[in-house]
Amino acid sequence: MIAVAQVAVPAPLPQWFDYLPPVGGTLPPVGSRVLVPFGKRRLVALVAGHAEVAESAALRSIEQTLDAGLIRPELMQLGRWAMRYYGSAPGEMVNLLLPPALRRLKSFRPAAPQWLSLTAAGRAAEARRAPRQAEVLGWLAEAPLERAELLDRGASAGVLRALLNKGWIVAGDAGAPRPPQPGPALNAEQRAALAALLRARHQSASFLLAGVTGSGKTEVYLQAARALVRRGRQVLILIPEIGLTPQLIRRVESRLGFPAHVYHSDRSESERLACWQAAADGRARVLVGTRSAVFLPLARPGLIVVDEEHDASFKQQDGARYHGRDVAVMRAHLLGIPVLLGSATPSLESLNNVEQGRYRLLQIRRRAGTAEPPTWSLADLRGQRGALESGLLASMRRHLDAGGQVLLYRNRRGYAPVLMCPACGWQADCLRCDAHLTLHQSVQRLQCHHCGATRKAPPRCPDCGEPDLLALGAGTERLEQDLKQQFADVPVHRVDRDSMSRRDEFARLLEEVRRGDPCILVGTQMLAKGHHLPGVTLAAVLDVDQALFSADFRAPERLGQAVCQVAGRAGRGDRPGQFVLQSRHPDHPLLEQLRRAEYLSFAACLLEERRAAGLPPSSALALLRAEAHQAESVRAFLEAAAKLMQHDEIEVSGPIPAILARRGGYWRYQLWLQSGFRGPLLAALPAWLDNLRSLPHARRVRWHLDMDPLEI
Repeated sequence: MIAVAQVAVPAPLPQWFDYLPPVGGTLPPVGSRVLVPFGKRRLVALVAGHAEVAESAALRSIEQTLDAGLIRPELMQLGRWAMRYYGSAPGEMVNLLLPPALRRLKSFRPAAPQWLSLTAAGRAAEARRAPRQAEVLGWLAEAPLERAELLDRGASAGVLRALLNKGWIVAGDAGAPRPPQPGPALNAEQRAALAALLRARHQSASFLLAGVTGSGKTEVYLQAARALVRRGRQVLILIPEIGLTPQLIRRVESRLGFPAHVYHSDRSESERLACWQAAADGRARVLVGTRSAVFLPLARPGLIVVDEEHDASFKQQDGARYHGRDVAVMRAHLLGIPVLLGSATPSLESLNNVEQGRYRLLQIRRRAGTAEPPTWSLADLRGQRGALESGLLASMRRHLDAGGQVLLYRNRRGYAPVLMCPACGWQADCLRCDAHLTLHQSVQRLQCHHCGATRKAPPRCPDCGEPDLLALGAGTERLEQDLKQQFADVPVHRVDRDSMSRRDEFARLLEEVRRGDPCILVGTQMLAKGHHLPGVTLAAVLDVDQALFSADFRAPERLGQAVCQVAGRAGRGDRPGQFVLQSRHPDHPLLEQLRRAEYLSFAACLLEERRAAGLPPSSALALLRAEAHQAESVRAFLEAAAKLMQHDEIEVSGPIPAILARRGGYWRYQLWLQSGFRGPLLAALPAWLDNLRSLPHARRVRWHLDMDPLEI
C-alpha cells in the first residue's frame, strides 16, 4: 500500500483523483494548492484528503506544491459538506474555496492600490482644468479612501491613473482606525436583540432577526459588529445584491471606524484576491460580499450576518447549486460563532427553523425613530385603461406637490411584454422558448428575457401584413415614457438592468434621490431591495395578478415578500407614507390577507398550508432536472432514474415538465424527490447519483440535482 493525496480537480467529474507526492517530496497537507497533470493539461487543484491505495503504475505524481495548507481545515470541511449536501462534483470545491486568480497557474496583474491618499503635492495642486481630478482630490483631502469607494462615487480608473502618474496621490492603506461615528440610540427591542446576540458571541447559535421595514435591523448588525471588531474579531456580512454594497459600506465604515473589504463578482480578479488574502491573514476586520463571500477564509471569525436572508439571489443556479444563507449557518456552526439572519420578510424555511427550535427569533415590531408604517390600500384595475389606476395617479400628484417622492414597482422590464397583430392574432414569440418576445421600443428590438435571443421589431405583421401592431401590457420602459408625459414637471428615473448598466450608475442615482427633491422612481426588483430612501412618501406595486395564479407553490410567498418590501420603502422619513397595491382581483383572499395582517401572520398561514400539502419546508425536496433538444430523450432518462430510486421514505414524482417547458431550444423536465425527513433523502442520493451516470440516456441529456430548489 502507498500513501496518496485525494485531489479535487476543477472539472465536472464525480470523483476525487489519487496522486502520488511530488517526485522527491512529501505528501502535501490537506488544503494545499497543487499543480497536477490531468490528461494533456496541467491544472491547479486542491488536496482534499489522504488515503492508502494499492501500488499502481497508472498513478501520476503531483508536479508541484504551490501553497502548502492554504485552506484551513474548517473551510475544507465546509467545502466537503457542501459537495455532499448539494450533490455537486468534487471539482466544484476548487471554484468555491479559491478566488479566480488562484485557480490558474497563469500569472495575473497585481491588484490596483486598494487605498489611496493625498501627497503633499496633491494637497497643494490646483486642477482647475480637470474638474474630475479636482473632485477626487477634494474627497481625499479628509482621509484616505478605498479605490472602490472612489469608483462608486463616480471617479474613473483613468482619472485615478492620471493622479498617480502626477504624484498627487499615492497607494497607501487605511491607516489607523478612524473614530467610529455614534449611530442613533437603539430602542428597547433593538437593545434586546443586540444583547441576545452578544451573549452568544462565544458559541454556535443561529438567530433570525425579523424586523419590519425601517425598524433599524442594520443598526443592530453594526452595533454587534462594532463590539466584536473591538475585540479583534472578524465580521462577515453577506448581502444579496451588488447594488446594495455602496450604501452599506459607507454605514459600516462610519459606525465601525475600520475599512470594509468587499468581495463580489463585479470586482476584478486582482481585487478579489487582495480581499481574500486580507481575510486570510486577519487584516480585514469587516468583510462585505455576495453569496460567494461565505467561503472567504477567516483568521479570527466572530460573527456572520446574512442581510435580506429571504432573497432568492443567495441561491446559486449553476455549478454547485448551494444556498449562501444555509452554507453561512453551517459555517458558523463549524466555527463555533453566532450567525444572524435578518429580514423584514423572512423565508418560510427560516420561520420553520424557528418553530423547530433550530433558530432563535428576535423581533423588532416598530420602525426606528418617529417613522410610522404606511397606510395600505387596494386599487381595482378592472375597467381601467392604462397601467395606472386613476386614484393612484391622483395620489401621485398630491404627494409630488407636497414635496414627496414616488416609487412604482413593476417587475417587468422593456416596453411591452407582448407584440401582436389585431387583424390575424399573430404574436411575436421566441423560436427557442415557450415565451413571448418583449418589445424594447427605444432600440426597436424584440428580446426573449429567458434565453436572450433578439431580433428586429417588424414594421408590419409577418403573416398578414397589417401595419398597426399592438404593444400589449406595460414594462418599465413604457411606464417611464407615459409618466414623463403625465408628470413633465418632475424627473422620472427608470431602474432596471437596461437603464442601469454602468458600474456606478445606480449608486449615483440613489445619491441624487436621497437629496430629497420630488421625483418618480419606476423599476424592477433592483429598486425594492433594502434601499433607504427617506424622501419616498408613496410606493405602489403595479401588477401582481400573475403571481396569484402561478403553478409555482412558492409564488404566494414571493408575492408577500415583494409587496411588503415595496410598501416598506414609503414613509421612512419624517412624513407619513402611503402604499397602493393594484390588481384586477382585489377581492382575492391572498391580497385581503396581506392587507389586513402583518407579514409574520401572513407567513404563518402560508406555512400551515405548506404543511397540509406536504410541501417544503415541512418536507425535504430535491429536483433532478434534465434537458435536451428532444423531449423523448429527457423523459426516457428521468423515467429510468425514477425506477432506480427505490426507498420507502422517498416519494418520486415525474417526469414533470418545468413551468417553462422549452427554453433556449431545450426541452426541460424534472423528477421530484420528496421525503418527510431530510436524513433519508441525503443518505440515498450519493449511490443513486452514481447509478444515474451509468444509464444509457445519461450522455444524451444535460442533467443536475437541485437540493432545496427555489425555482420549479
